[in-house]
Amino acid sequence: MTTSQTDLAALLNREEAERELFELLRIPSVSADPTHAEDMGRAAGFLRAKLESLGFTARVDATEHGGKAGHPVVYAERQDVPGKPTVLIYGHYDVQPEAPVEEWVSPPFEPTVREGRIYARGSTDDKGQAYAHVRGVELLLSQGELPVNVKFLLEGEEEVGSPSLAAYLGAHADELKADVILISDGSRFAPDVPTVTYGLRGLSYVEILVQGANRDLHSGAYGGAAPNPINALAEIICGLKDEQGRVTIPGFYDGVEDLTPEEREMWARLPHSDEEFAASIGASALPGEEGYSTLERLWARPTLDVNGIWGGYQGEGSKTVIAAKAGAKVSMRLVPGQDPERITRLVQEYVPTIAPQGVKVEVRALHGGQPVKVDLDSPYIKAADRALQRVYGRPAAFARTGGSIPIVADFRRLLGAPVLLVDFGLNEDAPHSPNESFALEDYHNGILTSAYLLQELGE
Repeated sequence: MTTSQTDLAALLNREEAERELFELLRIPSVSADPTHAEDMGRAAGFLRAKLESLGFTARVDATEHGGKAGHPVVYAERQDVPGKPTVLIYGHYDVQPEAPVEEWVSPPFEPTVREGRIYARGSTDDKGQAYAHVRGVELLLSQGELPVNVKFLLEGEEEVGSPSLAAYLGAHADELKADVILISDGSRFAPDVPTVTYGLRGLSYVEILVQGANRDLHSGAYGGAAPNPINALAEIICGLKDEQGRVTIPGFYDGVEDLTPEEREMWARLPHSDEEFAASIGASALPGEEGYSTLERLWARPTLDVNGIWGGYQGEGSKTVIAAKAGAKVSMRLVPGQDPERITRLVQEYVPTIAPQGVKVEVRALHGGQPVKVDLDSPYIKAADRALQRVYGRPAAFARTGGSIPIVADFRRLLGAPVLLVDFGLNEDAPHSPNESFALEDYHNGILTSAYLLQELGE
């Protein structure tokens, strides 16, 4: 018999759920920083021990890519109900670097509760959301057996592009077989709007390197005659978009899928305000590709943004030099119909053609991921809607997201299972930024949602 919403919510041990999450958040599992290799192992060990305590067969597996050791994967399974679906729950225990530390109000790896929110690196991305599933399983087990077979796959390299995971999936494809893959690693549409995400943008991430003279030059002795890589880089960046906000790379928009009329109507009903959105980020305007609404530009149109730029003197005071080198990191968010490898190749071909004379230009591919779109008629989507209604008392909204989870496409390609994206966080949680946070109520609602969703999938 299905446990009622009231009974299950009443059984939720909030204090214990928070204590355990805080313990995990105190581990500085920063995958990008080699000095935190031991902490990565500690976080993986913590998760393995917890899942073992819940009766899962659990282990920590080493990974590698390019001949180098990667960060470990935690794999666990309980397959106690033959004939019932198998749900593979994916999450990641690695976190972004904490810098700039001086902008944190409280220490990034000492969880602090202020006004009902947990402030800590990884609180929403993704330790809090992933651990909500662990606690959701525990909540169900406190009432008897699980309604479905459950597997956990918790990785330690998502924040650096998951370089080891595709090989791991391929090597363990039989063991990882599932009817559906459940992921919570993003944001709901709004605080009072339960959300099922049915689309992710893909990603092409490159670095543009510009070389001028063979050394830094005195700007008085050489200015006006020598090539200036910083000026050249600025010209290149300006040449990547036109005045209407469209990317100028030839072939960039080829194959882009248009929104259906049903999607446009569905999105128009969402409680979105351009004014409130702009105010939430302290912006006076929302620039972008002309002819499209804000939600369409965020979810259904490809983009090109400079994420970092360097070159020349950065210290206090002045230093009159023409730098020998300059560079920029550029991300392109992609939509269904675009292939990241093709887009990266187009950028590599195009950028040198718009570079000024006198400089050498190289475009290095960093990483990427395929865009993903889920069928809204999927029975798994409908099960998620029912579970969310049990928690929030209202139907779920169906939305895409502008972000990317590159490994999602690999899950579908290598494991052949549909992906279900049910997110517990919010954009205001500030993932990747100083003072990242996760509302306590969202964490506990995530635990309940996870438990109810497994029940619905078992039906």
